[in-house]
Amino acid sequence: MANQQQQCRLLVPLAVLLLGVVGILLLAINSEDIEEPPQYMYGIVLDAGSSHTAMFIYKWPANKQNGTGIVSQHSECDVDGGGISSYAGQKGGAARSLEKCMDHAIQKIPKVRHHQTPIYLGATAGMRLLNISQPKVSDEILKEVGEKLKTYPFSVKGATILTGQEEGAYGWVTVNYLLENFIKYGFVGHWLSPGKKTVGALDFGGASTQITFETKEKVENVENLMKLRLYGRDYHIYTQSFLCYGRDQMLRKLLAHLVETQGSNDAIIHPCYPADYNVSITLDNVFDTPCTADSKPSPYNAGKKLQIQGSGNYQHCLGNMSHIFSFQTCTYSKCSFNGVFQPNVSGNFMAFAAFFYIHSFLKSTTGITVTSPSLLEEAAITVCNMSFHEMLQKVPEQQSRLQDYCAATVFMKVLLLKGYGFDRLSFPQISFQKKVSLGHRVLYITLLRGNIVMCKMVTCM
Repeated sequence: MANQQQQCRLLVPLAVLLLGVVGILLLAINSEDIEEPPQYMYGIVLDAGSSHTAMFIYKWPANKQNGTGIVSQHSECDVDGGGISSYAGQKGGAARSLEKCMDHAIQKIPKVRHHQTPIYLGATAGMRLLNISQPKVSDEILKEVGEKLKTYPFSVKGATILTGQEEGAYGWVTVNYLLENFIKYGFVGHWLSPGKKTVGALDFGGASTQITFETKEKVENVENLMKLRLYGRDYHIYTQSFLCYGRDQMLRKLLAHLVETQGSNDAIIHPCYPADYNVSITLDNVFDTPCTADSKPSPYNAGKKLQIQGSGNYQHCLGNMSHIFSFQTCTYSKCSFNGVFQPNVSGNFMAFAAFFYIHSFLKSTTGITVTSPSLLEEAAITVCNMSFHEMLQKVPEQQSRLQDYCAATVFMKVLLLKGYGFDRLSFPQISFQKKVSLGHRVLYITLLRGNIVMCKMVTCM
């Protein structure tokens, strides 16, 4: 037992990383339901996503009951600039980028609570990619942001890169915590176990995508099985993170495939771009990531210009998109893609981050609310047949992203239907929800105490 406890990682003091907070505004606890506590404790989390960093300040009653408290968001701040991984080669840049939001935290948290306020920075897939390509640079960035945090009057609990499995597991905790599936505060002033079924989590960030859910089926690969002990109950979940299959990296993988099949000497015909859209980029915009490094043309000139012309062809887009997945190899009884084991999806799911924004975009531009595989295909065909000008008239505020929505929709179709295995019966059980932040994911503290124990089943059995 002692050895088993050593192998399990006790997530103290971080507790829960809520990745992809979904519907937090709708799920917020009504202040009329509970007496306002006289004092609060605070916690700060910096979500270092692949495209940008966001800071969230949380609070909970100081007079918590049974070591547990209702957590609510107190304030937030978007860090200027890109994600911390974008400061590779800019010494001190990542640390300096945090200054505005750290000053914001000093103002928003009562001075008497500063020294008691834990602060944690969690980096996700963007830093995982940098750690693959430039591990020393990745370490330097984490070190400098950690040292920067120590210059402020808070209790620094770390600056680390989360694994993909942690990212998926914490996203699942996020969804179910907010839905009060683990524990809730009753009207009589006591904590209750609602006995509700948990829901699965589907996260679609900038550099990776995650699927996590409870299953009664045997999980054939123990690397995908995690045990979480939450509020005295054990949960066994399947979780898988696909690095390089986030929105931004997926688009690069698609471009790399087009360059590989069409060559880089002439203009590239992009079937997922609108027919009236063209752009000129350099090869390093496609190949300066570990996700496409194996597809570099030879000889390779990073600064070589590449002219890309859209053709707006749904079928060709679907065919090319399917090539960035591998559905052929599987050494298990069943797989999602790329040889990864996955049990059958079951129960309700919440899809958030880029999933929500694609779903919302389709409704705004096509008038279709996607609730089934057939409606998803109809919406994909419709948006892929639209011109850039048509989309611009409907959603002008998204001008910089419009050319990518056909590809993103087709990717979502391939991922959810052919990859994860959702069908006409299970797809309607997906709820697409917005989260409160603009970032790819949110770090959230349920409580910075030992309410959660997590370990991979390979070490806990």
